[in-house]
Amino acid sequence: MVSRFVIVTGMSGAGKSVALKMLEDAGYFCVDNLPANMLKSFIVMLLSGDNEDHELIALGMDVRSGSVRDLLPGVEELKKNNIRYEILFLDAADSVLLARYKESRRTHPLSGRGGKLITGIEEERRRIDPLKKHADYILDTSHLLTRDLRQMLDRIFVADSDFKNLVVNIISFGFKNGIPADADIVMDARFLPNPYYVEELKKLSGNDREVRDFVMSSELAQTYVAQLTAMLNYLLPHYVEEGKNQLVVAIGCTGGRHRSVTIANELYGHLMENKNYGLKLEHRDMDRDARIKELQ
Repeated sequence: MVSRFVIVTGMSGAGKSVALKMLEDAGYFCVDNLPANMLKSFIVMLLSGDNEDHELIALGMDVRSGSVRDLLPGVEELKKNNIRYEILFLDAADSVLLARYKESRRTHPLSGRGGKLITGIEEERRRIDPLKKHADYILDTSHLLTRDLRQMLDRIFVADSDFKNLVVNIISFGFKNGIPADADIVMDARFLPNPYYVEELKKLSGNDREVRDFVMSSELAQTYVAQLTAMLNYLLPHYVEEGKNQLVVAIGCTGGRHRSVTIANELYGHLMENKNYGLKLEHRDMDRDARIKELQ
């Protein structure tokens, strides 16, 4: 008996194939690129006596599979048989999709032979937008690593938590290297005690316990983290209401190695208690100076 039916769709290059592989590893029976007008027949086949072992189904569909209208007979068949179905939509910024296609040297399915990549991406976004409006879950993979995507899929489709379609990306950075261009919220940690001026801590980072303890021993830092956590817990539901799928919170100090890393780690740990949102942690400038020295 089918207990859960997931339609995995979204922009080409946003991670649909990767998501299907992850769901397959989690015990889902996966089928990719089934034409939309064959969905009803596929469901009837699944419900036949020979296929009773398939309880978890994931079906990959993209713009080449057909239109939303073509899906309707299959969706009605799911409803008629009281099968729980959900739509997972994977998205990414156009600039990210362009970079991924250029890196893989693949041709976009709608760009045509020798056509421009951006033209194909724009046309696909126009065609698939109606399906995005019907999605139960929307994941923006622009800033996600493979492990981040796996964590979110496990949370939604294995642990069955109440995911809210918002990925919060917490980035530590150094103001001397510039504010992250895609930051939605920028917070300053330069007023906190600076481990850089303590000789035994100078070469360490906020990921080291000694630095973490030095920074967080300050009542000022403890209050700062508590206030940041409270602010975000208040704001996140409102961002969800507005339909925002990606929120970048940037925490800065002078060099991006000690205080901002510590505060970002602490904030990440506090927000992990809320399982309704996706979370990603990145330390942009923590090892920047070391990388520059290697190149010199």
